[in-house]
Formats: sequence, C-alpha cells, structure tokens
Amino acid sequence: MKRIILLLTAIAMVNCKGNDNEPQQVMETKEDSTLIEEATSVLEGQKPVQLSLEQANKLAQLPLDCINVEYPNKLNQTLANSSEIGEPKELHPAFYGCFDWHSSVHGHWTLVSLLKGFPELKKEQEIREKLQASLSAENIQAEVQYFQNAEEGSYERTYGWAWLLKLAEELHTWDDPLARELEQNLQPLTDLITTKFKEFLPKLVYPIRVGEHTNTAFALSLAYDYAKATQKEDFQKLIEKRARDFYLNDDNCPLAWEPSGFDFLSPCFSEIDIMRRVLPENAFRLWMEDFMPQLKTKEFALEVAEVSDRTDGKLVHLDGLNFSRAWVLHGLANQYPKRYSHLKTVANQHISYSFPNLVGDTYEGGHWLGSFALYALQESRPKQ
Repeated sequence: MKRIILLLTAIAMVNCKGNDNEPQQVMETKEDSTLIEEATSVLEGQKPVQLSLEQANKLAQLPLDCINVEYPNKLNQTLANSSEIGEPKELHPAFYGCFDWHSSVHGHWTLVSLLKGFPELKKEQEIREKLQASLSAENIQAEVQYFQNAEEGSYERTYGWAWLLKLAEELHTWDDPLARELEQNLQPLTDLITTKFKEFLPKLVYPIRVGEHTNTAFALSLAYDYAKATQKEDFQKLIEKRARDFYLNDDNCPLAWEPSGFDFLSPCFSEIDIMRRVLPENAFRLWMEDFMPQLKTKEFALEVAEVSDRTDGKLVHLDGLNFSRAWVLHGLANQYPKRYSHLKTVANQHISYSFPNLVGDTYEGGHWLGSFALYALQESRPKQ
C-alpha cells in the first residue's frame, strides 16, 4: 500500500521544480480513492496503465521547465580550436536546454507526443509557441552546421540520433498544421541523421551491448519505427539486415548479470525490442526459445532496479531502466498477447516503482525521466 500511495501522489501532483531549485510541494486531491482502485488494478496486472489529462499536464510541465534552461549543461563537445567555444544556446539554438542535447531532443518529443494525444492540454498554446520557437528553420540549420563540423562526426551517436528520428516520426504522424511546419523545418537535420545512420551501420562490425547511450539495439528500434512510419524502405531494410547480423545467433542472454550500476537500458531486453520488429512471428518465436525462453513462463518475475541516491545523476539512471524494461515488456506482450500477456504485470510493477520519482529534489531526473515514463505508458497500450 505504501508504494501505491506514493504512486498516486506522484500521478496527481508530478511537477518540475522551478529555477530556484526548490521542489514543489505535494498535495492530495479528491481523486485519491479512485486512483487507489486504478493503481491496484495496474499493479496486479489487471489492466494497462492509463494516462489521464491531468497526468499528461504534469508530464508536459517537465520539458516545459527545462527546454529553455541553459545551465547546468553538458556539451560533450570536441574542440578543434578556441574559436569553437561558445554558449550552449549559441552552439545548439534548437536543443540547448534540459542539461544535454539528447535530453532536449526527447523533451521536445514529449511535448509533441502529449500535444498530439491530448490537444486539450492546459498549456497547449504555450507548448505550441515553444515548439515553434525551438524548431524554427533557422535553428535547425544551425544544428545541421554543428553536426558538419570536422570534429563532431560521432556527436550523439547513436542515442541522440535515435531520439531525433523519434521526434521526426512523431511530427510525421501528427495530423496538425503545426506538425507539417515543424516537420519541414526539421527535415534537413532528419535527413542528415538518416545519412549518418546509413554510413555508420555498415561499418559497425560488432553491436554495442551496454546499458547506456551507445546501445545499438535501442537506436535501431527507434530508427526502424521512423523508417517504417515514413516509408523509407532502403533505410528499413538496412536496419533489418544489421539487426539480423548482430543478434540472430545470440542465445541464453545473461539477464542475471543485469543491471550494471547505472544502466538506463537493458542490453538483453533491447535486443528483444528490435528483433520483435524485424523478424516474422515464427522466426521470432524460435529466436526467443534460444535467447530468453524464461519469458514465456507465467511465473516469470524480475525485481525492479533500486536507486540508492537520486541526487546522483548516474545512479538515477536506474529509474530509467525500470521504464525502459517496461516499454519492452509491454511492446512484446501487445505484439504477442497469447504468449507474453503475463509480462504486463512485471512491466506495471516497474512503472509503479519509478513513476513517483520522476521529480525529486534535484535536476538529475527531471530533465529526462518524463520522456522515458511517457514512452513506457505509450507502449502499455495495445496497438490499433
């Protein structure tokens, strides 16, 4: 019950702290009794997690409170000389906030995704204005120019690349005049990132199997969804080929070795996420029998990743791991419900553990965890 109350408190009142570094106070709402019943059903795996308008408003506040916050900032810049030193907003006029480039990108994705799903958002007009200001044609051209610097060939490879294509996919599939404007503005950067993927993937002899940004399987999953949504068949086929090259012969993935100390992705589950996309049903079933047969058992259980210190920017990654595990398990269960529907219980347990911790007393989680939570909640819904 304690965990349920924590979950409900967060669902009702999740908000990002202001620039004065003071956390927001949490207040109870009149909806607590209803939410308790709903959360109990979620934790017992009786129904998928639902995102209400109120919760969507709270999630939207997270990127709203950081996409225009320039400092603190982690640039990850490689300097050729002193002339390349600049302020974050000067170097990245579109994606300078939320601590680092990739977090800013998926913060923008969060706003687009929420506005697309909840057009009646409380701050709908403000979100539209901020998106229009950030994703202007001029700003995107400056981002393209940065990626073309001689020293930045591997900048944001491949995590930031993947989230940029996720943003492009979200705009492409949103039926709104603003989406058409922003998609057109973003297109030069989208095309550049697609080209970078096409150049890099054939050269990658071995996949990168880590629980952080450079994980190859994670990037392939997001890139594949973009390629499929936009009907980029050559790109889609390249991703399918490389995924098979990298992972088709894998077996007995050592899930017991996970997680490492500050993972936000599961190396084992990330492979499942891309292979369920690129393999036909029968081939995927046979692959799973070799790769992770224990997932098909109704008794499968997986302890949530515990975070000991949420003021530590690395250790709080483990909340992200809980969300990313959840989106893989939900995606698998929704695609093959007869075989894997029981995994929704495990997924919901992971969401319920980390959802209350989207916002804490520091900036360490607030600038990025909301995107992970939203993606997990989206994947919890059966596809139409």
